[in-house]
Amino acid sequence: MTVEENTSKSRKYGGFFLVLEGLDGAGKTSIAEKLIDFLNEKGYEAVYTYEPYDTKYVEALKKHYNEYRDAFLDALTYAADRIVHVKSVVLPYLQKGYVVVCDRYYYSSAAYQGAQGAPLEWVLEINKYAPEPDLAIYLDVEPEIGISRRMGKETRFPEYEKLDFLIKVRENYLLMVKKGLLKMIDANRDFEQVYLDVEKLILEYLP
Repeated sequence: MTVEENTSKSRKYGGFFLVLEGLDGAGKTSIAEKLIDFLNEKGYEAVYTYEPYDTKYVEALKKHYNEYRDAFLDALTYAADRIVHVKSVVLPYLQKGYVVVCDRYYYSSAAYQGAQGAPLEWVLEINKYAPEPDLAIYLDVEPEIGISRRMGKETRFPEYEKLDFLIKVRENYLLMVKKGLLKMIDANRDFEQVYLDVEKLILEYLP
């Protein structure tokens, strides 16, 4: 598959590619799970997936290259992980006509590795091979609220959980909203209110 084919809108493959973004504690996973049930009830075939995809690339980064980690190594590792995810999960399901609901995508790399110090545009550039979602939603939550919601819960990436770091991450997400890359929904509110706004927005875009 060529780069040109890969970067086309996913609807070319017959499916619909939806991405949910935001800080931990924004409600991405819970909303994604509820959306899957809703879409299946509506007659769509829907599947949940997530990133980072936990490939050998991510395993090697955390186990063998931790001492060398910086914004650029993390960004390149997640970009490699994303290639495997796209080719093994995202595109095959889109080609079958599924609604693919993805919990994080390359916007997370831009926001988080941007907060680590990598230029945001560079991170987006190295992810240009990845198919563009039909709809990418940013669930905006204040970092303090996100942290409080996550208290006592495990995270795969505790290195990204400090308040001052998350403030920078949120700034990068808001910048991408301003650039028109993401649609924003206020996730500081009650879960049900947030979910209903997400559902309404998706129904506006679904074919």
